[in-house]
Amino acid sequence: MDGSILFLAMPSINEAIRPTTDQALWILDIYGFAVGSLLITFGNLGDRFGRKRLLLIGATVFGIGSLCGALSPTPELLIVSRALMGLGGATLLPSCLAVISELFQNPAQRARAIGIFAATFAAGFVIGPIVGGVLLNHFWWGSVFLINIPVIVLFLCLAPVLLKEVHGSRPGKVDLLSVALSAVGLLVAIYGVKHAASYGIDGQSAVMIAAGAALFIAFLRRQKRLQLPLLDIGLFKEHVFAVAILTGLLSLFVWSAAAYLSMNYLQSVLGLSVFTAALLAIPGASILTLSCVLTPRLVERVGARKALLICHFSMGLGMLLLLFTDDATGAVFYVASTMVAGVGFGISFSLVADTAVGAVPESRAGSAGAIAETSNEIGNALGIALLGSLATVVFRASYDGEESGIGEVVDRHGTGSAAFEQAQSAFLAGFHSVAAVAAVICIGLGILTIRWLPKTSDTHDQVQSSSV
Repeated sequence: MDGSILFLAMPSINEAIRPTTDQALWILDIYGFAVGSLLITFGNLGDRFGRKRLLLIGATVFGIGSLCGALSPTPELLIVSRALMGLGGATLLPSCLAVISELFQNPAQRARAIGIFAATFAAGFVIGPIVGGVLLNHFWWGSVFLINIPVIVLFLCLAPVLLKEVHGSRPGKVDLLSVALSAVGLLVAIYGVKHAASYGIDGQSAVMIAAGAALFIAFLRRQKRLQLPLLDIGLFKEHVFAVAILTGLLSLFVWSAAAYLSMNYLQSVLGLSVFTAALLAIPGASILTLSCVLTPRLVERVGARKALLICHFSMGLGMLLLLFTDDATGAVFYVASTMVAGVGFGISFSLVADTAVGAVPESRAGSAGAIAETSNEIGNALGIALLGSLATVVFRASYDGEESGIGEVVDRHGTGSAAFEQAQSAFLAGFHSVAAVAAVICIGLGILTIRWLPKTSDTHDQVQSSSV
C-alpha cells in the first residue's frame, strides 16, 4: 500500500519539495535498496534469535520512519526517512514467511497460505491508489505516509497476544563483513549507474560501478567459504530454485519501473487528476490480487513449469501493450497492460515465495524466505534505478532543454509551453524504450524456463523432493 501510494504521490512531492530527478529516484528506491541489502541478514537473525522479537522491533522502526517521512521538509530528509522505513521493512518480510512455514507443514496448505499472503500485497496495490487519491485530493503529500501509523499501532497491540516466540535451529554469529560487502557493493554500484544516467559516463561513475561490482563479487566468494553463510549459494544449483528467484527478481524489476513511469505518464502527459489515475490502476491490481490467490490451484492443475511460462509471457505481453500509449488515448492501453501483466505478476508473487520456502528445511525457512523477498526487493529497487535511468537517458537525448525529467519542465515552464510539448514526446520515447526492454526481459525469462525446466515432471513436486 505504501509503495503504490508513493508512485501516485510523486508528482505532488515533486511540486512541493522540488527534488531533482536523481533525488526523486532515490526517494522511490532507497527503501528497496535498504530492504534488499538487509533482508538476508535479518532472515538469519530471526532464525537464530527469535522472529516475534524481530517483528516487533521492525514494525516500530517502520512506524517511526513513516512519521519522519510525512514531516520531511526537504528531499534529503525524505530519502533518509525512506531508508529508515527500509530498515524496518527488512525485519518484517522473512519472519512473516517463516511463521507461515511453521503454521502450515502440509505443502499444499502452505502454498495456499503463501498465495493468500502474497494476495495481501496485491490488495495493498488496490487499496493504496484509492486511499492515496483521496488523501492527496484533500491533504498535503505527507499524509500518504501517515496511513502506515494505524496499521503499525494495531500490529504492535495484537502481535504480543497472537504470536509466540519462535527460533530456528541456526546458532552462531552473523557475519558482519558479509553484511557490509553486500550492502555497500549494491549501493555503490547503483549510485554509479544513477550518476552516469544523470551526468553521462565519466571517471567517477565508472569507478563506482567497478568498485560496487568488485565488492559484491567478494561477498559471493566469501559465502562459499563460510560454514553459515548469509546467502546459501548452493541453493541456486537447483534450476527450479534459480528460475524461481530470477522470476522474483525480474518481475519486480519490470513492475516497479512500469508502475512508476505509468503514474507519471497518466498525470504528467495525459493530464489526469491524481484520483482518476488511481481509479485506472484498480482493474490491473484486482487481477493481480485474484491471480495471487488462484496460483496454488493453477500449479496443482498444470504444474509450476507451465505456471511460470504463463507468468513470463503474460508479463511480456503486458509490457508490449505499453508501446501503444500516446499523448491522447493511451489510458486504454495502460489499463489493458496492467490487466494482462497482472496475471503474471500475481503468479510470480505467490509461486516464488512458496518455491523458496518449500526448498529448505523448516530451520532455514526464514533465510529461504529472505532470499525470495530479497529478489523481489532488489528487483523493485533496481527496476526504478536502472530502467528509470534508461528513461532519463532517452529523455535527455530527445529533449533540447536543460531539464532531465518532465516534472522539472512542468515546474519551470508550465504545461502550456512549447517546452512541455517537447517534454511530452521525450517522456514517451523514454517510456516506450523501458516498455520494450521490459518485454524482452520477460520473454527471455520465458525462453530460459523452457530450456532449463523439464517438460515431463512438475517442478513444484521437484522442489518439495529436493528439500527432503
